[in-house]
Amino acid sequence: MSEARSIPVTYKSPTYDVCVVGIEATIDIHRTVPSGADSFDVRGTSSLDVVVVYNSKTLNKPQKGEKWPLNELVKVVVSPTKASTSLNDSKVKVDYYGSQGKQLLGSSLLYLTNVAVSLDVDVFRSGTVMRGIRKKDTWSWGRGGKGAILLVNCDRDLSQNSLPDNEDAGLPNASDIKDMSPMILTAEGPDEIFDDYKVILKISSSDANRLQVYQKRRYQYANVLGKSKLSYVVNRDNLDEIPFYVEGLEFPDKDFSGLVYIDLVFQKNSDGSKIFSEKVVFRVAPWIMTPNTQKPLEVFVCNVQTNTEFLKQLSDFVEKARCPLKMVTYSENQGDRWIQDEMEFGYTEAPHKRFPVVLDSPRNRGLKDFPISEVLGPDFGYVTREPDDIATVTTLDSFGNLEVSPPVVVQGKNYPLGRILIGDGLSRNNFRMNKVLRDFLHAQQVQAPVYLYSTWLFVAHIDEFMSFVPALNKKGFRLLLASPQACLELFKQKQREGHGKAVMFEGLKTKKYTIDEILSDKDLKQSSESCQENIDLNRKIMKKELGLSEEDIIDIPTLYTADSNQESAESFFPNMVNMLVLGKHLGIPKPFGPIISGTCCLEEKVRSLLEPLGLRCTFIDDFATYHQHLGEVHCGTNVIRKPFSYNWWESTI
Repeated sequence: MSEARSIPVTYKSPTYDVCVVGIEATIDIHRTVPSGADSFDVRGTSSLDVVVVYNSKTLNKPQKGEKWPLNELVKVVVSPTKASTSLNDSKVKVDYYGSQGKQLLGSSLLYLTNVAVSLDVDVFRSGTVMRGIRKKDTWSWGRGGKGAILLVNCDRDLSQNSLPDNEDAGLPNASDIKDMSPMILTAEGPDEIFDDYKVILKISSSDANRLQVYQKRRYQYANVLGKSKLSYVVNRDNLDEIPFYVEGLEFPDKDFSGLVYIDLVFQKNSDGSKIFSEKVVFRVAPWIMTPNTQKPLEVFVCNVQTNTEFLKQLSDFVEKARCPLKMVTYSENQGDRWIQDEMEFGYTEAPHKRFPVVLDSPRNRGLKDFPISEVLGPDFGYVTREPDDIATVTTLDSFGNLEVSPPVVVQGKNYPLGRILIGDGLSRNNFRMNKVLRDFLHAQQVQAPVYLYSTWLFVAHIDEFMSFVPALNKKGFRLLLASPQACLELFKQKQREGHGKAVMFEGLKTKKYTIDEILSDKDLKQSSESCQENIDLNRKIMKKELGLSEEDIIDIPTLYTADSNQESAESFFPNMVNMLVLGKHLGIPKPFGPIISGTCCLEEKVRSLLEPLGLRCTFIDDFATYHQHLGEVHCGTNVIRKPFSYNWWESTI
């Protein structure tokens, strides 16, 4: 907001100037006054608010018929209430008196042309641009917060292009404009005044690569700000209101808080003197992850030509959940079955629009082109973060190592969009998700990340020991944790019941084990104890960082084998925690546990834990197609989920 201008007047000749509607200007009545003047009176026409400002503690307001003293502490402030319809149609008259207000010595006349100049955006996040709001240069979080929001225009509305719109040098079309935030410039007043004064829009060089501004011309939308364009002298074309469209180019990141600014300057042509200026702020909307507990909208799986039976079972399961299934063809996946690792679905949202956005991992295997070539499209955005040195990419940069919790409250602090969970070495080694990814995830702010210990696993992904499922409890979910201890206790119970000879992996082309053999295997027991300690560490972290109690956690029987150093652990049988969650339907890796009375005791145990919650368990055979390749159902699938109904900008950060 501009500081109040001072307009000097003189009794010797009329003064002509320009004022902005709603903006106060001080009239300098003291610079040139008639000799002997000791008081004054002031009046203005109906389009002006004219106020005498004084200190009531040192000066009494004049009574009727009295004049104001010519005291330096007495000021005259004028503020236009509406725009002029012709030049100089508003007037302020200052009469100077001597002999204690009894003798008129002279008068100053100030002729004003009033203009309404403002740059308006959706300050109140209602989806509508509100007019005439001042102080638009600050952004605040929470309900009742203020400040406009900008989407990163990262979808692809021009089908002939291969890049997201924010990376495409071409001009936008009508569909593209709908992704942008509206901004309205008001420049109302007599057309002639804009021959002598101009309106300029400006951005900083640091924001030039973070936003672009477009103005509609007859046949296209012209780029007027952004990239190399730091200022724009507005082509008013005798219009009182001029719409602009603003697009974000970058998501928040390590060196970018998400705030961008556009300045409006109204200045005189002849000498460049500034009459008025104001600044508007936008916050670029974050990329937001969706947890397992959100409604599924579409499931993805890869056809790798050797998983035909798995695809059939998965199709039947997905049909039960009434969810569409997208089969990624071999030509699209190049034999890469791990679609969970390649990408993470999320979304971005502003009051005027919301659309899904896929985050592409830097792992760059067979599926490396799929997110941008097949997922990116109209109203489906794309973003990626890759390190400068691709050789630094590790298994921790795959997105089986990236999850998000449902909404939680932790020690009174609300996380209405949940918290991102990332597998890590937790200072036990230097093995971490790549810094460019971690910086990006932290910079989104609304899902403050939590680090879990995952490098004890060979693949080192957190989906190998945890998952969330919906539940009809106060929190709305349960955390499932893999538990070697629970598995061994179950097998000991079955052994006591006389089922020690029951065989695991019955019907599979692999080595078979009885319950007795498993319980007598010292290496397996030692691995289980070590892995349980690692899972218990994660249990402790999540209880603290997600505000969980023991009642919120369900232990799922699992066994791991590890090397001689008790590292590089792998699932001994298909890991049931690594499941596909589609609402109340759970697609669980079939464990091929010991068969007792015609039933797999592991399946029976899991059903007893989950089905009382209203969940429906479907066990899917992924043994040869995924488990023996060190992954499971969750690793081989991916899901677009419904965004949160909660508005991220109402969060308290």
